Amino acid sequence: MLRQFAGSLLFALLCLALTVAYGWSQGGSASAIAGMVWIVLVLSVLEISLSFDNAVVNAAVLGEMDEVWQNRFLTWGMLIAVFGMRIVFPLAIVAIAAGIGPVEALRLSLQDPVRYEAIVSSAHVGIAGFGGAFLAIVGLGFFFDEEKDVHWLRWIEVQLARASSVKAAEIAVLLVVLYAISRLLAPAEALTFLGAGLLGIVAFIAVEAIGTILEQREAAQQAAGAMVRSGLGGFLYLNVLDASFSFDGVIGAFALSNSMVIIALGLSIGAMFVRSLTMLLVRNGTLAEYRFLEHGAFWAILALGGIMLASARYEVPETVTGLIGAVLIGLSLWWSVRHRNRLPDRDHEGAIRGD
Repeated sequence: MLRQFAGSLLFALLCLALTVAYGWSQGGSASAIAGMVWIVLVLSVLEISLSFDNAVVNAAVLGEMDEVWQNRFLTWGMLIAVFGMRIVFPLAIVAIAAGIGPVEALRLSLQDPVRYEAIVSSAHVGIAGFGGAFLAIVGLGFFFDEEKDVHWLRWIEVQLARASSVKAAEIAVLLVVLYAISRLLAPAEALTFLGAGLLGIVAFIAVEAIGTILEQREAAQQAAGAMVRSGLGGFLYLNVLDASFSFDGVIGAFALSNSMVIIALGLSIGAMFVRSLTMLLVRNGTLAEYRFLEHGAFWAILALGGIMLASARYEVPETVTGLIGAVLIGLSLWWSVRHRNRLPDRDHEGAIRGD
C-alpha cells in the first residue's frame, strides 16, 4: 500500500515545499507560513473526503480498461485534474463572469483575491446546474438499468431498474427536478440554472456517445482479428466525471482561503491521493470483493448531484456533503462485509437477491 501512495506522498511534500516558498515570497512571518501550510493540509483532506465516492466509481470504470489507459488516467488525467480544474477552471469562471481576459483574471487571482472569490461565487448557480445535472444523470444511469440484477437497497433499486424499461426515464426525472428547483429561483437565475443543467445532460450524452462509437470501432477491429483496446471513451468519461466532482471542492475551498495558489496546492494534493486510492481499488480487486461498495458510491454520487442542484437555492455546508457520502459508502462497505461473512463459501449471486 505504501508503494501505491509513494508518488502521492512525494507530490504532497513538493506542494508543501512550494507553499513555504510562496509564503516566504509574500514576506510572510513564520506563523503566517505555518498557517498557509495548515490550510493546504486541510484543503487536501477536504478534497479526499469529498471525492472518495469518485475513487470508487473511477475504479469500476478503470477495471474494464487495460493497464496502458489506467496509467494514462493516473498521469495525463492528473494533469487535467490539477492544471485544468484547480487552476484553469476558476480562472475561466472569472473571465467569463466578469467579461475580462484570462490574463486579467490571473492578475485578479494573485493581486485581488477578495474580488476573485466574489466573482467565482457569483457563478455558483450555473456551476450548480451543470455539475449537479451531470452527477445526477450519472447516478440515475447506474440504477435505471433493466439488466441490473445485483441490488443493495433492494426495495428501491428494483423499482428503478424496472422503470428503466421506459426509454430516457432518468432524463425525464432529472428534467422535472431541474424545473422544480428553477421555480424557486429569481427569473434570471432560473434561466441560467436551467441552461446549465441542460448542458450538463448534453455533456453526459456526448461522452456516452463517444464511448459507444469507440466501443463499436474496437469491436469491429477485433472481429477483423486486431487486438485493440483503446480505452479512450472511458478516459474521457472519467475526466468529465472528475471535473463534476471538483466543482464543489473548488467553490468550497474559498471558505478557507482567498488565494488561488493555496487553493490549487491543497486541492491538488487531495486529487493526487484520490488517484492513488483509485488505482489501489482497481489492482486489489476491492470492488469484486465488496459487492455493494459500488452501489454505495453511486448513491453518494446521486446525493452529491442532488445537493449541488439544491445549492442553487439553499446553502449546504461542505461538511454535510462530505458526511453524507462517507456514511453511504461506509454503510455499503459494512453491508458487503456482513454479506460476505454470512456466505463465505457459496455463490453470492442468488443470495444477494434475497439479502
